[in-house]
Amino acid sequence: MREDVSIVICGQAGQGIKTLEGLLAKIFSTAGFNIFTTREFMSRIRGGMNSTAIRVSSSPVQCYSRRVDILVSLHIGGVAHLGDRVGAETLILGDEGTVSDGEKKGRNFASVAGKEIAKELGGAVYANTVSVGAISGVLGLDGEAAEKVVESYFSRRDEEIREKNLRAFRRGQKRGREIAGEKELSFPLKSSKKKAGEVFLNGTQGVALGAIAGGCNFLSFYPMSPATGVGVFLAGKSEEFGIEVIQAEDEISAVNMALGAWYAGGRGLVTTSGGGFALMNEGLSLAGMIESPLVIHLAQRPGPATGLPTRTEQGDLLFTLFAGHGEFPRAILSPGTIEECFDLTRRAFLLADRWQVPVIVLTDQYLLDSAYNFPLPEIPEEKIENRIIETEKDYRRYDPGEDGVSPRGIPGHGKGLVLADSDEHDRHGRITEDFGVRVEMVDKRAKKLTGLTREALEPEFFGDENYRTLVVGWGSTYPAIRESLEKAGEKGIGGLHFRQVYPLHPKTADYLRRAEKTIVIENNPSGQFARLLKMTFGVETGGGLRKYNGLPFSREEISQALDQEADNE
Repeated sequence: MREDVSIVICGQAGQGIKTLEGLLAKIFSTAGFNIFTTREFMSRIRGGMNSTAIRVSSSPVQCYSRRVDILVSLHIGGVAHLGDRVGAETLILGDEGTVSDGEKKGRNFASVAGKEIAKELGGAVYANTVSVGAISGVLGLDGEAAEKVVESYFSRRDEEIREKNLRAFRRGQKRGREIAGEKELSFPLKSSKKKAGEVFLNGTQGVALGAIAGGCNFLSFYPMSPATGVGVFLAGKSEEFGIEVIQAEDEISAVNMALGAWYAGGRGLVTTSGGGFALMNEGLSLAGMIESPLVIHLAQRPGPATGLPTRTEQGDLLFTLFAGHGEFPRAILSPGTIEECFDLTRRAFLLADRWQVPVIVLTDQYLLDSAYNFPLPEIPEEKIENRIIETEKDYRRYDPGEDGVSPRGIPGHGKGLVLADSDEHDRHGRITEDFGVRVEMVDKRAKKLTGLTREALEPEFFGDENYRTLVVGWGSTYPAIRESLEKAGEKGIGGLHFRQVYPLHPKTADYLRRAEKTIVIENNPSGQFARLLKMTFGVETGGGLRKYNGLPFSREEISQALDQEADNE
């Protein structure tokens, strides 16, 4: 008996896995459950083996579980694809043609007869709806309420299709209840009416909505997984929110277009992944020289080169830190939850505008493609105010202020000339090779880093305040680390989550030096964040947990590592 059920749907690309996920998520959230979904998929349109994990719980969940309680196999090979995640207790639902005899051997298989039922209804297309009904029946959900969701889901289809899907769902639910009775299964999930009114968003939507909240009115991008979804979402909202969206011919054009937007008084965003960001390095350096605000969303995936284009990794941290030739200040934010995707993308626009620097929002495929339900976040009421002045005739674009930030004018707004050039320049913006002016301008730009550090987000601490072991993570590892610590319930372990990875908050050193042992958990082979901590504070972190096969950390993997650490003490 569990109050936390992990469901995995596995099959080939093109078999409607995404539709299954969407319909089940709608049923569970409407019923008042906490749900979390995430996907792993191959880089192909059809074929291969893909899976979607849906975690249904009585309490909030924000990470995936390696355990599989119910597996819906849509194609032979699904069990083998998941490997040892499928245990003896896993209930495997499928048809005689979707699970091989070898996959059934020694396992808990139950036939749904989805293809047979679908054929009776008029086509194989209804088989997935039968599977949805079977899961609903196995879990003992309210059939009438679930039917309303199914009816609503297919409301835009003609009456015949809608009715056949309802019949397919009912047949599947009946079969699911029979299976639950035969197997003596019980899933006592607790629902809450409050959950039914919450929003269900993924990381892609969180980033895009955060950009809108930050006043974004220009987007330029060249499609590249897993960042493309942000561009597609904002394109769909462009008329409603007054956003100019341009799909550029390449990433070089995209970043330069965004710089042009900021130069003209707009608030531009670029969304890309590692290979695209590599092409943007010269534009990034240009932003540093002309002191232009710029927001870049960088969605990480495994490299080098094309790597694993549809998988996840945290391999671009040091790349973003040192990208661009020459030295100039920047900020790098790293959301770990959907809420933080929203908050930090919005913050990126405010920081870029305030300090006239590039700000990079660093996400990854796992975070962008994961979704869960949560209360609608409060939208700050503060007005988005562009820090643009009306220029006077003697306007000097690069007059040094106390914090290194100059008054920013835009062409045509006032009487002054607004000069910008990629060469070193004087206070007016005129090209110079004067060595003294060069030093003055470098020092002026460097001052911004002091201010950015002063305003850096402090890492979030959780766990035992009297910790001996400190578990450190950044970005998308946060939910799995936090849940692992909560499940462990052991004293002497603290957690530290970094929403901002550069510049780092000065208090970071205090947390690190208090620990007898520090474990840095990250999705890359070399421990990039551990290296950054040592480089910044001179603190050797020692132990670390790293994963770089293209998959994210599950809660169980981190819990196992913590258990081993406790046994070694």
